[in-house]
Amino acid sequence: MTTTPAKATEARNLVSLAVGDRLKESRIRANVSQLTLAAEAHIARQFISEIERGVANPSIGVLANICHVLGMTLAEFFSELDISLPPNEDEPRRANVAQPKVKPPGSRLR
Repeated sequence: MTTTPAKATEARNLVSLAVGDRLKESRIRANVSQLTLAAEAHIARQFISEIERGVANPSIGVLANICHVLGMTLAEFFSELDISLPPNEDEPRRANVAQPKVKPPGSRLR
């Protein structure tokens, strides 16, 4: 028996699951395999699987490539998704820890 890694399970949220379900539904309706979709969209087949399971969050560019292969637009892809998520109040915001090594010079604009 195989188990899903804890990190993969934690990454799932309602939006990721809805996008994954929509992708799988659209792919099956277009009669396209994961392997064919991945090859034509220039991404890994495993990434298609992860998106469909709600584990991975693809960029808009990747979704645009996938939609092109499936013969649909991003608007058509998202048209049936009516879901949003409120910010997670329990999770602290990430701080930008990047610190410039050299202080930038002051602006010369006056």
